[in-house]
Amino acid sequence: MQRTNKGRVALVTGASAGIGRAFAEVLAREGFDVILTARRTDRLEAIAQGLSQQFAVAVHVLPDDLADAHAPSRLVEAIVARGLTVDVLVNNAGYGVPGSYADTTWAQQRDFLQVMVTAVSELTHLVLPGMIERRWGRIVNVASLAALVPGVAGHTLYAASKAFLVRFSESLSLEGAPHGVHVTAVCPGFTRSEFHDVTGTRAQVDELPRFMWLEAATVAEEGYAAVMHGAPVVVNGRINRGLALASRLLPQRLVRGLMRRNAAKFRKV
Repeated sequence: MQRTNKGRVALVTGASAGIGRAFAEVLAREGFDVILTARRTDRLEAIAQGLSQQFAVAVHVLPDDLADAHAPSRLVEAIVARGLTVDVLVNNAGYGVPGSYADTTWAQQRDFLQVMVTAVSELTHLVLPGMIERRWGRIVNVASLAALVPGVAGHTLYAASKAFLVRFSESLSLEGAPHGVHVTAVCPGFTRSEFHDVTGTRAQVDELPRFMWLEAATVAEEGYAAVMHGAPVVVNGRINRGLALASRLLPQRLVRGLMRRNAAKFRKV
């Protein structure tokens, strides 16, 4: 295997499962040393051992909880202390808060915004200057198809946070391009992972047809290809690209009505 990225380092958040783990595998295969972060140390250590053995790259485990406002700076300080620089950042950590907005606590929503918006913005802000200085960098923000279609009841801030990632990525890609820094928002639809188990919506989404589902490995492969080619946004899967296009072209009243009638299949209110 050609080690075209030998000496470069990738940081992946939410790397203990799903799309984050898949991105870590793709990056290790492509020759990057990898830094894994998430809350579950045991999971990260097992993944790190597998990646280092399979791909002969250095894998560093730095567990942390991005719901803690001090986590991004603490994480970057630990990376610098190890003598590492971040050449690729994959902002993947995320989850949903099921239920209606009024029935949840502000602490739940505050922590959600910290993970999904503030930590993404801060981590990016901390590593971006080094990428610009070195004239090379890649940033992947894992968004969602939910960012590109009308919102529905339940998980109220989820689509809003993902829409932020899309606009953030589009703007930052324009700023970064002259300096060799590519930024991409990856927008998958339903993807096989632990996400729906955590949010308590597994029973609902398991009733969706099989053709609606993506594999995490497919999302990561397409996301990696997109950021390497400098695409600011990639929507994963032909079905999802069709849905995103229809959402833009059809009358919004019609699209909102369709989303509202079908929301119970994938949202918990």
